[in-house]
Amino acid sequence: MFLYLMIGAIAVGAAGSLYAAALLLGFGDDNEQIEDRLASLTKNGGRGVSGGGKVATGEINSLLREEATGKIDEYLKKLQLGRLIEQAGMNWSVSKFATISLGLGSVIAIAGISLLPGTLKVGAIPAAAAFGAMPFGYIWFMRQRRLGKFGNQLPAAMDLMSQALRAGQSLPAGIQLVGEQLEEPLGPEFRRSFEEQNLGVALTDTLQDMADRVPNLDLRFLVTAVVLQRQTGGDLAEILDKIGHLCRERMQIKGQIQALTGEGRISGVVLLALPPVLFGVMLRLNYDYTMLLFNEPMGNQMLAGALVMQVLGAVWINKIITIKV
Repeated sequence: MFLYLMIGAIAVGAAGSLYAAALLLGFGDDNEQIEDRLASLTKNGGRGVSGGGKVATGEINSLLREEATGKIDEYLKKLQLGRLIEQAGMNWSVSKFATISLGLGSVIAIAGISLLPGTLKVGAIPAAAAFGAMPFGYIWFMRQRRLGKFGNQLPAAMDLMSQALRAGQSLPAGIQLVGEQLEEPLGPEFRRSFEEQNLGVALTDTLQDMADRVPNLDLRFLVTAVVLQRQTGGDLAEILDKIGHLCRERMQIKGQIQALTGEGRISGVVLLALPPVLFGVMLRLNYDYTMLLFNEPMGNQMLAGALVMQVLGAVWINKIITIKV
C-alpha cells in the first residue's frame, strides 16, 4: 500500500514539476521587456510615492502570472491545441486546458491507488489517462458539432451573397450581409472577414485566413471560386449558385449514408461495449474467478490480447462505416 502511494505521489509530483518548469522557463528571453513594465508599475523601481508598495506588489504578481500564462500558451499552441480550441468556439486558453487535464488525471490516479484493492491498483493508470483525456474529447466533440453547423449554414450564406451581387452590391457588402443575417458559428466568421478587409487586409487574403481557421471543404470551394473570379473575371453570382447547389447535394448524400450505415454504427457500439460490460458482470458474480486474469501470467496475456483486439475492432468498424463524400 505504501509503495503504491509513493509511486502515485512521485508521478504527480513529476508532472507538477514539469508544468512548473514550463511556466518558469518562459522568463528567460524577454527580461528587458518585463523590467520596463515592472518599472512603470513600481514607479521608478519602487522608490517613488510612499504607500504604493503593496499595490505595486500585487500588480507585479499579476504581471508575472500573465507572462507565465502567455509563455505556456505559446508553447502549447505549437501542438495545435490553440487551433482546435478556436475551432470548437470555446474561450479556453491552452494553459487552462493543460491544467484541467493534469488535474483530472492526478486526482483519479491518487484516488485509484488509494482506494482500489490489491492488483486492481494497476487500473488506476489507464483510468487516470482516460480522465486526463476527457477535456480533449470534449473539445473535439464541440469542434465537430460547430464545424457541422457551419457546413449546414454555408449554402444559405452562398445564396445571400449571390442575391446581394444580383442586386448590384459588391462582394464585401455580400459578406457583410452574411455576417449580419446568420448566427453563430458562420455569421461571426464572415463578419470577422469583413472587418479585416475594412482595416486594409486584401479580401482574398482574409477569405484564405477564414478557410484556414475553418477546415470545411465547401468553404474552400467558395474561397477558390472567389480568388479565381477576381483574377480571371466571370459571373460570381452564378458560380455561388452552383457551389451552393453542390453543397446541398453533398449534404443530401451524407444524410443517405448516415441512414444506410446506422445499423453498422449501432452494431459497432454494441460489440465494443459488450466485453467491458460482461467483465463487470462476471466480476460481480464471481470475483475470484475473474481476478485470475490479473493474478496469473496467462490471464495478463489474455487481457492484453483482448485490449489489442478491441482497438483493432474499433478501427476496423470505423473504416467500414466511414464513407467520404
